[in-house]
This record gives sequence, C-alpha cells and structure tokens, in this order.
Amino acid sequence: MEEGARGGMGMEAELVSIPATPRGVSTPETVTPSGQRSPLPRGPGGGGGGSHSLSNKSWTPTPAMISPRFLSPSVGTPVKRVLVNLRAYLEEVGHLTRLNPQDAWLPITESRNGNAHYAAFHNLNAGIGFQALVLPVAFAFLGWSWGIISLIIAYFWQLYTLWILVKLHEAVPGRRYNRYVELAQAAFGERLGVWLALFPTVYLSAGTATALILIGGETMKLFFQIVCGPLCSSNPLSTVEWYLVFTSLCIVLSQLPNLNSIAGLSLIGAVTAITYTSMAWVLSVSQERPPSISYQPLRSQSFTASVFSILNALGIIAFAFRGHNLALEIQATMPSTFKHPAHVPMWRGAKVAYLLIAMCLFPIAIGGFWAYGNLMPAGGMLNALYAFHSHDIARGLLATTFLLVVFNCLSSFQIYSMPVFDSFEAGYTSRTNRPCSIWVRSGFRVFYGFISFFIGVALPFLSSIAGLLGGLTLPVTFAYPCFMWVLIKKPQRFSFNWYLNWCLGTMGIAFSLAFSIGGVWSMVNSGLKLKFFKPN
Repeated sequence: MEEGARGGMGMEAELVSIPATPRGVSTPETVTPSGQRSPLPRGPGGGGGGSHSLSNKSWTPTPAMISPRFLSPSVGTPVKRVLVNLRAYLEEVGHLTRLNPQDAWLPITESRNGNAHYAAFHNLNAGIGFQALVLPVAFAFLGWSWGIISLIIAYFWQLYTLWILVKLHEAVPGRRYNRYVELAQAAFGERLGVWLALFPTVYLSAGTATALILIGGETMKLFFQIVCGPLCSSNPLSTVEWYLVFTSLCIVLSQLPNLNSIAGLSLIGAVTAITYTSMAWVLSVSQERPPSISYQPLRSQSFTASVFSILNALGIIAFAFRGHNLALEIQATMPSTFKHPAHVPMWRGAKVAYLLIAMCLFPIAIGGFWAYGNLMPAGGMLNALYAFHSHDIARGLLATTFLLVVFNCLSSFQIYSMPVFDSFEAGYTSRTNRPCSIWVRSGFRVFYGFISFFIGVALPFLSSIAGLLGGLTLPVTFAYPCFMWVLIKKPQRFSFNWYLNWCLGTMGIAFSLAFSIGGVWSMVNSGLKLKFFKPN
C-alpha cells in the first residue's frame, strides 16, 4: 500500500511538472511590435522553452490518450485530479503547435484574434470585386450557353478546392500552414514547392493590385466628371494623375499593421462590392437595350484569333474566382485548439461569403450580357453604363455606383497586398532577427504601392490583364489544392477521391497553359487596338 501510494505520488509529481491551464485561461501571449497580442513563441521543438521543450520527433500527448479508463474511480483521487487538469490543458492549448517565433513579427500571423465573421468579411472582400465587372466581356466571346456553363463549373470547382485548403491548414498535428507557399512546400517539397507556388501567388497579389489601381483610378475620373459635369472641365486631371491619386490613398490605408486590423476595411469592401454589383446590373437591365444589340459570340477574322479570344474569355472567368491564395492566410489569423480547431469558423465564414459571391457574380454576368450583348466595351460594366446610359440614369445613381467601386478597390488593395508585405518583412526579420520598425514597415508599403503604380501605367489594359492573370494564377485556385490533397492526405490509390483530384489537378494545369496563351495574345492585341473607353 505504501509503495503504491509513493508510486502514485511520484506519478502525480511527474505530471504536475506540465503546467495545468484551466479551461477559462488563454494560452500565453506576447505583445507584438504593432501592439497586438499573439501566442507566446515556443522553442524550436514546439515547447514553451526551458526544460520542457519538445523536439520535432518527440512524443506528443493528446486529450484522446487520456481516456475515461484512466479517469475511473479505481484511479486515486489526486492522480485523477492531475489527469483532469492535464486533459483540460491539452484541450485548451490544442495540438501543442510548434510556433515559429518570427510569426509574431509578421503581418499575417501577428494577431490571432480572428473569428467566423472576420473570415466572411475577408473572403468576401477577396472573392468579389472589380473582376465581376468584366464577366460580361467574357460572355460576349462565349455566348449564352458556354458562358453560363463555364461560370457554373468554375464556381463549384473553386468551392471544392477552397474546402481542401481549409482542411489542409492543420493537416499535420502540431503544425499550422499559415501561408499558401508553406502548404505547397509540405506537399511538393521545400524547393519545388517554392518554385510552383511563390511566383503565381506573388504575381496574383501584385497583378491584382495593379489592376485595382487601373480600375480605381479610371473610376475616380468618371466619378469626378459625373459630379462636376461641365463646371470642372477646364483643366481636368489626366488618367495617369488619377492613378497616382488612387495609389496615394492605397498607401495611406496600407499603414494598418496586420491582417486582422483591416477586418473593418474588408467589411466595407464586402458591403460596397455587393451594393455596386447589384446596382450595376439592376440599372443596366432597367434601361432600354441598344437597338443594334446582338447575342452572337464575337468572332475575329481568322480562326486563330477567335480561339485566342475564347481562351482569354475563359481566363477572365477563372480570374473571377480569385482569393484562394489568401485562404490559408485568413485562417492563420484565428486561434486554434483541440476542441475548437480553426477550420470550423473558417469554413462557416467561407460558406456565407461564397453564397453571397454567387448571388453577385451570376446576376451581373447574365444581366450585363442581356443588357449590352456583344456591344459590351472592353472595360466592362462601368464603361457600358457610362457609354450607353450616362444621360438616361440620374447622375446621383451613377456617381454613387462609381464611388462604391472606388471604396471597394481601396479595400481590396489592402488584403491582396498583405501577402507581399508579409514577404518583405519576413526577409527583413530573417536577416536581422528583429521585428520591423514602423519606419521600415512603412517604407516597404510605400515602395510596393508605387511599383504597382508604375506597372499599371505601363500596362493599362484591364480586360487583357484579367485574362492573363486568370491563366497564370489558375493553378493556385483550381489545380494545386487537388495535388496537395493527394500528396498530404494520401487517399487510397485508384479510389474515386484519388481519380477526382488527379483529374481536376491535371485539367487545371492544362487550362492554365491555354488561358495564359490566350491572355498574352489578347494583351498584345489590346496594346495595338483596344483602349479603355475614355469619355469626352
């Protein structure tokens, strides 16, 4: 009896060495450079440092290992109390995730206070925006049947790959893949993952920022002309000057420190996007259609040109479903425990967001094509509204629509630029082993804003950029997630799940090559023939 009691007390003392955290107490936190609170960085092995640090290959207990058998009345009361506290600690802390100390310094992982509402705001802001305005341009080349079929297929395809990314965020116990490139490295290998994922994700962020400057500056110019009318036409700003004004506003807003801090901007971006896409198609279908309207797909003089135009149109539809390069980053802003994993609120917010996205994209694509047919200008719905109905629709409604587009572009610029800011600061902190000062952080963001401005001035062809972006970045949304699911989850060979993901991934790569060729051809052709519609 005494030996058993001493053994029990020894076991108790050994278990007490692991700190027991009550259910209501949060995990240790540290204050980050921007003042946000973030989980305390752990040692390289995943422990909290000191004598309790765990190596990467160490045994990691989980609450499931402390089964009810160990909590039965046959176990002594002191030992049972220790086991209950240990189980509560593991459920609160979660998978004993190995945190990179550098993550507490970077914009994406600096704050982990996100929730399902933030996920909905960010996904809406990232998933709907100016790309919806050029969907009718794609329909002008595809026609009714193929346009609607392509849009439906793309929507459900990207919804499936979004679910894959949400599930793979914590696919390996004890590890959170906070960025798209990190998940690609886990699936394809360190070097190959960087080569495959880094370019398209950075290109998607930078290309989207460039396109936002183009549409934002052009819309500000249209808004100014509508509001002022003939009174302000003596010495108006040029289009490039409007691009510069818009870029300056983006740089000012980009000084917000991290992804969670722009949740309010994402909410504004989501609300304005839903509002102006609805207003654009409602105002269009409520007016009389142009007398020479036709719904026959546009065809070029040569067969080759027609094929390239169709491929570019499909690329525009693919680009309409951007945002997957931000899915893991958005999920990384949420706390995750064993009882409350981050994928639950993330998927709840994503489902609401993409339901609203479907309610916006399908009406504007179908309604816009119905209202203008193949007369749709290359710049999209806003140019069509101004060209055909500037004298039929009240100036206040037109001005409000254009102003909402400006607000949405400003908000979208922030969330799409955040991965680039994160990359800049990751390079700085890895070299200096210290967080970025406020001046260094501001310098990075000013530099990036003006680089995007100069690219936009050099390539002012919106619809062509949309097609090229859709082609080059299509694997990020439609192909890579399928391959990563097979390589990480390892479904049974030749099963339905195995065939499905391999087929979708392979088709995604093939479509990417075809759409990129169509986008390049259209951009070259646009440089010679097409321009934005510029009002007199």
